[in-house]
Amino acid sequence: MIKVNLTQRIWLAFISIIVIVVLSIIIIYPISIKGTMTEETYRIIEHEQIRSAYPLLDLINPRNEHEFTDRDPGRVGHFLIYDTLGRATEGAPPPKEVLQEMAQNAYKQEANRGRYEIQYGGATVFYVITKAQIDERPAFHISYMWDTYRDQMVNRLWERLLYILLLTSCLSLIPAIWLKHYLRQPLIILGNHLELIANRDWQEPLKWKGDEDFQRLSDQFERMRQNLNLYDRAQKTFIQHASHELKTPIMVIKSYAHSVKDGILPKNNMEQTMDVIIEEANRMERRVIDMLYYTKLDSLKEESPKHEEIIFGQIAFQIEERFRVQREDVKILVEGAETRFSGDIEQLEVLLENLVENALRYAKDTIWMKASLKEEQVLITVENNGDSIPTQDLPQLFNPFYKGNKGKFGLGLAIVKRITELHGGSPKVENTKSGVRFSISFPRNPMKKKQKK
Repeated sequence: MIKVNLTQRIWLAFISIIVIVVLSIIIIYPISIKGTMTEETYRIIEHEQIRSAYPLLDLINPRNEHEFTDRDPGRVGHFLIYDTLGRATEGAPPPKEVLQEMAQNAYKQEANRGRYEIQYGGATVFYVITKAQIDERPAFHISYMWDTYRDQMVNRLWERLLYILLLTSCLSLIPAIWLKHYLRQPLIILGNHLELIANRDWQEPLKWKGDEDFQRLSDQFERMRQNLNLYDRAQKTFIQHASHELKTPIMVIKSYAHSVKDGILPKNNMEQTMDVIIEEANRMERRVIDMLYYTKLDSLKEESPKHEEIIFGQIAFQIEERFRVQREDVKILVEGAETRFSGDIEQLEVLLENLVENALRYAKDTIWMKASLKEEQVLITVENNGDSIPTQDLPQLFNPFYKGNKGKFGLGLAIVKRITELHGGSPKVENTKSGVRFSISFPRNPMKKKQKK
């Protein structure tokens, strides 16, 4: 396949339009103009016939049939034939074979006036037959004209049309040249910025002022550049935080292991020392699991989560039982256990686990897990009666590695946000009169919503 660039496509488009127009005119115009001029020829004949009928000027100065071959453009000849046998033709009759055909058409004609044509000598003769009364005798007034006039007019018009087509074709190249230069500059600028992004350099902003379409394109490009910038910073931040979070337990494990190897016990005995090593290893394992799960959710952005019918109590009571032993002084209450909705049960279980685990660190004595339906939306809330969150911290709680005053790894709420987004919803946190409430809202049946779209 031949590859063509934008400039070549513009030229091809304009040339194609010109060729199509020219071919259409070449095919359609001659037929159309010829029919028009034929109609005009008959009109001239009829007009001249009326003028000559009263008085019949051609009968005053009769001509012989040899004058029939005179093809002067625009000249109309006239003669009379009678509807009586033996009555001679008057005027300038045509040759015998032409006269016979004209007479036959005249005798068969029922209308008052009729239009005809005949081929003679390689040319066309147009003639009009009109019924008349001469000396109270029925007669036929026949007027004729050669096709010379029509052909000359067609040729003249065609010649002028060719000049117009040539001029129009040349003039049409001007907008093509202008369009090429008009598109060239913004496309070059856009191409240069794309080249920078291909080389992972997305610091330079793109702003185009001018044409509305190009400005909208530059705005979209700028949003893409900013998102790439944010993603790049987030990726670097993620690596830095991950390294920092893993560095501490590794250092503790390493230092304790060296101490044991040197015969020194940092704790009172070997059992307590090994407990610290195991605790730090478990802590590091938990962080690695969270980071792996977070990156796994990030890779699932383009995929829809599994959707199966879920009863809220099915996962809420399991989580309540699991976390009940961690703080016996805190009651975990479940409301709306019978609420049904669609979603990925594994992801939503992780979501609730993170919210309840977060609430356990701050609650005084009660945590409420609640699910309800509002129209086609599911609303899941986890509320605790702990201390309020500082106002400046509220917008940042769902950011990766952001930890509150009692936070552990800073990934729990980030995972909550990612799972909620995968289900087409959004998370929210707010201070209440009794404590803090986390709200998760998403479509009750995401698959049904997609089908409607």
